[in-house]
Amino acid sequence: MTDLGEMSYFLGMEIIQTQHEIFVSQRKYANEVLNKFNMDRCRPMDTPLVVNLKLSKDDGAVKIDERIYRSLIGCLLYLTATRPDLMFARSLLSRFMSNPSEVHLKAVKRVLRYIKGSSDLGIWFKKSEFF
Repeated sequence: MTDLGEMSYFLGMEIIQTQHEIFVSQRKYANEVLNKFNMDRCRPMDTPLVVNLKLSKDDGAVKIDERIYRSLIGCLLYLTATRPDLMFARSLLSRFMSNPSEVHLKAVKRVLRYIKGSSDLGIWFKKSEFF
């Protein structure tokens, strides 16, 4: 076994370690997702979903390619490892993977715009004084 020192990047997660804290984020992966779906130059949003958004399976909108929608949801799924603020939106939008429409795609794009404005967020672990 070889000691490679402190971990700084692992499975798409950036890790910053100090003596008393660890910060884990996926900023690089989030930017890769934005580039993959041509959302890298989009306008950032403050919230992942519109307040009181009502989505349904039969909304009458034009249906879209399921593969693209599933890929978007899969990327959001991996981002929730360090971004619990995305869990509700990803959970709600994943319900429509079998029959996505333009309305659902628009909602996912809003989540991507939220990620654009909050890509520096992550999970901060602090050393507890109680243990």
